[in-house]
Amino acid sequence: MSTAPVPSYRPVATATIAAPDQLCRRPDPFSKAADKALQFRPMLTRHIPDVRRILALHAPGWRTCDFTVGGLFMWIDYFRYEWDIWQGTLFVRGLNEQDLSSEAYSVPVGAMPLRLSLDVLRRHCYSRGTPCVLSAVPGEAIELIGAAAPVTAIEPLDDWSDYLYGISSLASLQGKAMSKKRNHVNRFMADNPDHTFDPLDSSNIEAVRRFFAAQELAADKSMSADYERLQVMEVLSDPARFGFEGAVLSIPGRGVVAFAMGEVIADTLYVHIEKMAHDVPGAGETINCLFARIMQERHPQLDYVNREEDAGDPGLRKAKLSYHPLEIIRKYNVTLAV
Repeated sequence: MSTAPVPSYRPVATATIAAPDQLCRRPDPFSKAADKALQFRPMLTRHIPDVRRILALHAPGWRTCDFTVGGLFMWIDYFRYEWDIWQGTLFVRGLNEQDLSSEAYSVPVGAMPLRLSLDVLRRHCYSRGTPCVLSAVPGEAIELIGAAAPVTAIEPLDDWSDYLYGISSLASLQGKAMSKKRNHVNRFMADNPDHTFDPLDSSNIEAVRRFFAAQELAADKSMSADYERLQVMEVLSDPARFGFEGAVLSIPGRGVVAFAMGEVIADTLYVHIEKMAHDVPGAGETINCLFARIMQERHPQLDYVNREEDAGDPGLRKAKLSYHPLEIIRKYNVTLAV
Protein backbone atom coordinates (compact mmCIF):
# COMPACT_ATOMS: atom_id res chain seq x y z
CA MET A 1 0.00 0.00 0.00
CA SER A 2 1.12 3.58 -0.67
CA THR A 3 2.28 5.61 2.33
CA ALA A 4 1.18 9.02 1.01
CA PRO A 5 0.26 11.27 3.95
CA VAL A 6 -3.31 12.27 4.72
CA PRO A 7 -3.73 16.01 4.04
CA SER A 8 -4.63 18.18 6.96
CA TYR A 9 -8.26 19.20 6.52
CA ARG A 10 -8.64 22.72 5.16
CA PRO A 11 -12.15 24.10 5.70
CA VAL A 12 -13.23 26.50 2.99
CA ALA A 13 -14.48 29.06 5.48
CA THR A 14 -14.70 29.44 9.21
CA ALA A 15 -18.22 30.05 10.43
CA THR A 16 -20.03 29.50 13.69
CA ILE A 17 -23.75 28.90 13.58
CA ALA A 18 -25.46 31.71 15.43
CA ALA A 19 -29.02 31.64 16.67
CA PRO A 20 -31.58 32.90 14.11
CA ASP A 21 -32.23 36.14 15.99
CA GLN A 22 -28.52 36.90 15.89
CA LEU A 23 -28.43 36.46 12.12
CA CYS A 24 -31.53 38.53 11.33
CA ARG A 25 -31.10 42.12 10.21
CA ARG A 26 -33.64 44.67 9.06
CA PRO A 27 -34.64 43.70 5.53
CA ASP A 28 -33.30 46.23 3.09
CA PRO A 29 -35.56 47.18 0.19
CA PHE A 30 -35.18 44.63 -2.56
CA SER A 31 -32.56 45.65 -5.08
CA LYS A 32 -33.49 46.54 -8.63
CA ALA A 33 -31.95 43.23 -9.66
CA ALA A 34 -34.76 41.49 -7.80
CA ASP A 35 -37.31 42.78 -10.30
CA LYS A 36 -36.31 39.85 -12.50
CA ALA A 37 -39.06 37.21 -12.37
CA LEU A 38 -37.39 33.80 -12.38
CA GLN A 39 -38.73 31.41 -14.99
CA PHE A 40 -38.22 27.95 -13.53
CA ARG A 41 -38.52 24.97 -15.86
CA PRO A 42 -37.98 21.23 -15.32
CA MET A 43 -34.35 20.18 -15.06
CA LEU A 44 -33.53 17.55 -17.71
CA THR A 45 -30.35 15.63 -18.41
CA ARG A 46 -29.86 17.58 -21.63
CA HIS A 47 -29.22 20.60 -19.42
CA ILE A 48 -26.12 19.00 -17.87
CA PRO A 49 -23.60 20.99 -19.99
CA ASP A 50 -25.16 24.33 -18.99
CA VAL A 51 -25.24 23.46 -15.29
CA ARG A 52 -21.76 21.93 -15.35
CA ARG A 53 -20.39 25.16 -16.84
CA ILE A 54 -21.83 27.23 -13.99
CA LEU A 55 -20.56 24.80 -11.35
CA ALA A 56 -17.09 24.68 -12.90
CA LEU A 57 -16.76 28.48 -12.95
CA HIS A 58 -18.50 29.32 -9.69
CA ALA A 59 -18.49 26.22 -7.47
CA PRO A 60 -18.93 27.59 -3.93
CA GLY A 61 -16.19 25.34 -2.56
CA TRP A 62 -18.25 23.90 0.29
CA ARG A 63 -17.43 20.36 -0.84
CA THR A 64 -21.01 19.15 -0.50
CA CYS A 65 -22.53 16.85 -3.11
CA ASP A 66 -25.49 19.19 -3.65
CA PHE A 67 -23.39 21.41 -5.94
CA THR A 68 -22.37 18.66 -8.36
CA VAL A 69 -23.83 17.21 -11.55
CA GLY A 70 -24.50 13.90 -9.83
CA GLY A 71 -26.03 15.50 -6.76
CA LEU A 72 -28.52 17.33 -8.95
CA PHE A 73 -29.21 15.22 -12.02
CA MET A 74 -29.38 11.82 -10.34
CA TRP A 75 -32.22 13.20 -8.19
CA ILE A 76 -34.15 15.40 -10.63
CA ASP A 77 -37.31 13.26 -10.50
CA TYR A 78 -37.22 12.44 -6.78
CA PHE A 79 -36.90 16.09 -5.74
CA ARG A 80 -38.62 17.44 -8.91
CA TYR A 81 -35.83 19.88 -9.58
CA GLU A 82 -36.49 22.95 -11.71
CA TRP A 83 -33.94 25.54 -12.73
CA ASP A 84 -33.20 28.92 -14.25
CA ILE A 85 -29.97 30.71 -15.13
CA TRP A 86 -29.96 34.49 -14.96
CA GLN A 87 -26.94 36.77 -15.21
CA GLY A 88 -24.66 33.75 -15.04
CA THR A 89 -26.23 32.49 -11.82
CA LEU A 90 -27.89 29.11 -11.28
CA PHE A 91 -31.19 29.03 -9.37
CA VAL A 92 -32.64 25.61 -8.43
CA ARG A 93 -36.05 24.83 -6.96
CA GLY A 94 -37.22 21.43 -5.75
CA LEU A 95 -38.85 19.56 -2.90
CA ASN A 96 -37.74 20.01 0.68
CA GLU A 97 -35.61 17.11 1.99
CA GLN A 98 -37.43 17.31 5.34
CA ASP A 99 -40.92 17.58 3.83
CA LEU A 100 -41.52 16.36 0.29
CA SER A 101 -44.87 18.17 0.26
CA SER A 102 -43.20 21.61 0.33
CA GLU A 103 -40.75 23.50 -1.88
CA ALA A 104 -37.22 24.63 -1.16
CA TYR A 105 -34.35 26.26 -3.07
CA SER A 106 -30.65 25.64 -3.38
CA VAL A 107 -28.27 28.43 -2.47
CA PRO A 108 -27.82 30.32 -5.77
CA VAL A 109 -24.35 29.96 -7.28
CA GLY A 110 -22.82 31.93 -10.10
CA ALA A 111 -21.61 35.35 -11.14
CA MET A 112 -24.05 37.43 -9.07
CA PRO A 113 -23.06 38.52 -5.55
CA LEU A 114 -24.86 36.43 -2.94
CA ARG A 115 -26.84 39.41 -1.61
CA LEU A 116 -28.27 40.14 -5.05
CA SER A 117 -29.05 36.51 -5.89
CA LEU A 118 -30.85 36.04 -2.56
CA ASP A 119 -32.80 39.26 -3.17
CA VAL A 120 -33.91 37.82 -6.53
CA LEU A 121 -35.00 34.62 -4.81
CA ARG A 122 -36.84 36.44 -2.01
CA ARG A 123 -38.72 38.61 -4.49
CA HIS A 124 -39.67 35.49 -6.43
CA CYS A 125 -41.07 33.87 -3.28
CA TYR A 126 -42.83 37.10 -2.25
CA SER A 127 -44.56 37.31 -5.61
CA ARG A 128 -45.76 33.70 -5.26
CA GLY A 129 -46.78 34.05 -1.62
CA THR A 130 -44.54 31.13 -0.58
CA PRO A 131 -41.80 30.75 2.05
CA CYS A 132 -38.20 31.24 0.96
CA VAL A 133 -36.45 28.14 2.28
CA LEU A 134 -32.87 27.36 1.32
CA SER A 135 -32.26 23.63 1.59
CA ALA A 136 -29.10 21.60 2.22
CA VAL A 137 -27.12 24.66 3.31
CA PRO A 138 -23.71 23.64 4.69
CA GLY A 139 -22.99 24.97 8.18
CA GLU A 140 -20.05 27.05 7.02
CA ALA A 141 -22.35 28.98 4.63
CA ILE A 142 -24.89 30.11 7.22
CA GLU A 143 -22.95 33.18 8.36
CA LEU A 144 -22.48 34.27 4.75
CA ILE A 145 -26.20 33.93 4.13
CA GLY A 146 -27.04 35.74 7.36
CA ALA A 147 -24.88 38.67 6.25
CA ALA A 148 -26.63 38.77 2.87
CA ALA A 149 -30.31 38.33 3.80
CA PRO A 150 -32.58 38.28 6.89
CA VAL A 151 -32.72 34.76 8.35
CA THR A 152 -35.80 33.74 10.34
CA ALA A 153 -35.20 30.02 11.00
CA ILE A 154 -32.47 27.38 10.88
CA GLU A 155 -33.36 23.67 10.91
CA PRO A 156 -30.77 20.85 10.94
CA LEU A 157 -30.99 18.09 8.33
CA ASP A 158 -29.60 15.23 10.38
CA ASP A 159 -29.93 12.53 7.71
CA TRP A 160 -28.34 14.54 4.90
CA SER A 161 -24.85 15.27 6.22
CA ASP A 162 -21.99 14.49 3.82
CA TYR A 163 -18.99 12.36 4.81
CA LEU A 164 -15.63 13.85 3.78
CA TYR A 165 -12.38 11.85 3.79
CA GLY A 166 -8.72 12.36 2.93
CA ILE A 167 -8.14 10.68 -0.42
CA SER A 168 -4.68 9.46 0.59
CA SER A 169 -6.18 7.75 3.62
CA LEU A 170 -8.67 5.82 1.47
CA ALA A 171 -6.08 5.05 -1.22
CA SER A 172 -3.44 3.72 1.21
CA LEU A 173 -5.44 2.44 4.21
CA GLN A 174 -2.41 3.15 6.37
CA GLY A 175 -2.51 3.36 10.15
CA LYS A 176 -4.08 1.45 13.03
CA ALA A 177 -7.54 2.95 12.45
CA MET A 178 -7.65 1.39 8.98
CA SER A 179 -6.26 -2.03 9.95
CA LYS A 180 -9.61 -3.83 9.57
CA LYS A 181 -10.17 -2.31 6.13
CA ARG A 182 -6.63 -3.23 5.13
CA ASN A 183 -7.23 -6.81 6.27
CA HIS A 184 -10.39 -7.05 4.16
CA VAL A 185 -8.48 -5.86 1.08
CA ASN A 186 -5.65 -8.31 1.77
CA ARG A 187 -8.22 -11.11 2.10
CA PHE A 188 -9.72 -10.19 -1.27
CA MET A 189 -6.28 -10.11 -2.90
CA ALA A 190 -5.34 -13.51 -1.41
CA ASP A 191 -8.64 -15.11 -2.44
CA ASN A 192 -8.57 -13.59 -5.93
CA PRO A 193 -4.95 -13.28 -7.13
CA ASP A 194 -6.11 -13.04 -10.76
CA HIS A 195 -8.60 -10.23 -10.20
CA THR A 196 -8.71 -7.32 -12.64
CA PHE A 197 -9.33 -3.66 -11.97
CA ASP A 198 -10.13 -1.60 -15.06
CA PRO A 199 -11.52 1.80 -16.04
CA LEU A 200 -15.25 1.73 -16.76
CA ASP A 201 -15.61 2.03 -20.53
CA SER A 202 -17.46 0.63 -23.53
CA SER A 203 -15.66 -2.71 -23.21
CA ASN A 204 -17.17 -3.54 -19.81
CA ILE A 205 -20.25 -1.32 -19.40
CA GLU A 206 -22.65 -4.08 -20.49
CA ALA A 207 -21.16 -6.48 -17.93
CA VAL A 208 -21.59 -3.80 -15.26
CA ARG A 209 -25.23 -3.32 -16.25
CA ARG A 210 -25.89 -7.05 -15.96
CA PHE A 211 -24.12 -7.20 -12.60
CA PHE A 212 -26.12 -4.33 -11.15
CA ALA A 213 -29.44 -5.54 -12.58
CA ALA A 214 -28.91 -8.84 -10.76
CA GLN A 215 -28.37 -7.15 -7.39
CA GLU A 216 -31.38 -7.35 -5.07
CA LEU A 217 -32.49 -4.40 -2.95
CA ALA A 218 -33.12 -5.32 0.68
CA ALA A 219 -36.80 -5.33 1.59
CA ASP A 220 -36.31 -2.83 4.42
CA LYS A 221 -34.66 -0.18 2.26
CA SER A 222 -36.29 3.24 1.95
CA MET A 223 -38.13 4.78 -0.98
CA SER A 224 -35.06 6.93 -1.72
CA ALA A 225 -32.92 3.77 -1.97
CA ASP A 226 -35.37 2.31 -4.49
CA TYR A 227 -35.24 5.54 -6.49
CA GLU A 228 -31.43 5.61 -6.31
CA ARG A 229 -31.35 2.13 -7.85
CA LEU A 230 -33.39 3.34 -10.82
CA GLN A 231 -31.09 6.32 -11.24
CA VAL A 232 -27.99 4.14 -11.24
CA MET A 233 -29.52 2.18 -14.11
CA GLU A 234 -30.20 5.49 -15.85
CA VAL A 235 -26.57 6.54 -15.48
CA LEU A 236 -25.34 3.15 -16.71
CA SER A 237 -27.56 3.45 -19.79
CA ASP A 238 -25.49 6.44 -20.98
CA PRO A 239 -22.47 7.20 -18.72
CA ALA A 240 -21.00 9.76 -21.13
CA ARG A 241 -24.02 12.02 -20.67
CA PHE A 242 -23.20 12.50 -16.99
CA GLY A 243 -19.46 12.82 -17.48
CA PHE A 244 -18.59 10.52 -14.58
CA GLU A 245 -15.38 8.52 -14.32
CA GLY A 246 -15.58 4.94 -13.14
CA ALA A 247 -13.76 1.68 -12.45
CA VAL A 248 -14.67 -2.02 -12.39
CA LEU A 249 -13.41 -4.88 -10.19
CA SER A 250 -13.75 -8.40 -11.62
CA ILE A 251 -12.66 -11.92 -10.74
CA PRO A 252 -12.29 -15.02 -12.98
CA GLY A 253 -15.34 -17.25 -13.17
CA ARG A 254 -17.59 -14.61 -11.63
CA GLY A 255 -17.03 -11.47 -13.67
CA VAL A 256 -17.87 -8.07 -12.17
CA VAL A 257 -18.00 -8.00 -8.37
CA ALA A 258 -17.87 -4.24 -7.78
CA PHE A 259 -17.83 -0.88 -9.56
CA ALA A 260 -17.65 2.80 -8.64
CA MET A 261 -18.40 6.08 -10.42
CA GLY A 262 -17.82 9.70 -9.48
CA GLU A 263 -16.91 13.20 -10.59
CA VAL A 264 -14.10 15.59 -9.79
CA ILE A 265 -14.59 19.25 -8.86
CA ALA A 266 -11.48 21.17 -7.79
CA ASP A 267 -9.76 19.27 -4.93
CA THR A 268 -12.61 16.81 -4.24
CA LEU A 269 -13.74 13.49 -5.71
CA TYR A 270 -17.49 12.94 -5.30
CA VAL A 271 -18.32 9.22 -5.29
CA HIS A 272 -21.90 9.08 -6.54
CA ILE A 273 -22.13 5.33 -7.14
CA GLU A 274 -20.41 2.38 -5.47
CA LYS A 275 -21.86 -1.12 -5.70
CA MET A 276 -20.44 -4.49 -4.77
CA ALA A 277 -21.28 -8.17 -4.40
CA HIS A 278 -21.74 -8.56 -0.66
CA ASP A 279 -21.05 -12.29 -0.82
CA VAL A 280 -17.47 -11.69 -2.03
CA PRO A 281 -15.30 -10.94 1.04
CA GLY A 282 -13.44 -7.65 0.71
CA ALA A 283 -14.98 -6.59 -2.61
CA GLY A 284 -16.42 -3.38 -1.12
CA GLU A 285 -13.25 -2.36 0.69
CA THR A 286 -11.15 -3.15 -2.39
CA ILE A 287 -13.21 -1.08 -4.86
CA ASN A 288 -13.21 1.80 -2.37
CA CYS A 289 -9.42 1.69 -1.99
CA LEU A 290 -8.50 1.11 -5.63
CA PHE A 291 -10.93 3.71 -6.97
CA ALA A 292 -9.50 6.36 -4.63
CA ARG A 293 -6.01 5.35 -5.70
CA ILE A 294 -6.62 5.46 -9.45
CA MET A 295 -8.47 8.77 -9.22
CA GLN A 296 -5.63 10.26 -7.17
CA GLU A 297 -3.22 9.15 -9.91
CA ARG A 298 -5.39 10.66 -12.65
CA HIS A 299 -6.03 13.91 -10.75
CA PRO A 300 -3.02 14.82 -8.56
CA GLN A 301 -4.81 17.91 -7.22
CA LEU A 302 -7.29 15.77 -5.29
CA ASP A 303 -7.11 15.98 -1.50
CA TYR A 304 -10.60 14.86 -0.48
CA VAL A 305 -13.30 12.31 -1.19
CA ASN A 306 -16.98 13.10 -0.55
CA ARG A 307 -18.90 9.84 -0.11
CA GLU A 308 -22.20 11.69 0.27
CA GLU A 309 -24.87 11.23 2.92
CA ASP A 310 -26.34 8.20 4.66
CA ALA A 311 -30.00 9.32 4.19
CA GLY A 312 -30.78 8.04 7.68
CA ASP A 313 -29.84 4.44 6.86
CA PRO A 314 -28.16 2.94 9.99
CA GLY A 315 -26.15 0.45 7.91
CA LEU A 316 -24.82 3.13 5.61
CA ARG A 317 -24.03 5.39 8.56
CA LYS A 318 -22.02 2.66 10.26
CA ALA A 319 -20.15 1.87 7.04
CA LYS A 320 -19.27 5.51 6.38
CA LEU A 321 -18.13 6.12 9.95
CA SER A 322 -15.91 3.02 9.81
CA TYR A 323 -13.65 4.83 7.32
CA HIS A 324 -13.01 7.63 9.85
CA PRO A 325 -14.11 10.77 7.97
CA LEU A 326 -12.14 13.98 8.33
CA GLU A 327 -15.43 15.81 8.67
CA ILE A 328 -19.14 15.17 8.65
CA ILE A 329 -20.47 18.18 6.77
CA ARG A 330 -23.68 19.21 8.53
CA LYS A 331 -26.48 20.72 6.45
CA TYR A 332 -29.47 22.88 7.34
CA ASN A 333 -32.68 24.34 5.99
CA VAL A 334 -32.46 28.13 6.26
CA THR A 335 -35.60 30.22 5.96
CA LEU A 336 -35.30 33.83 4.73
CA ALA A 337 -37.72 36.66 5.38
CA VAL A 338 -39.76 37.78 2.35
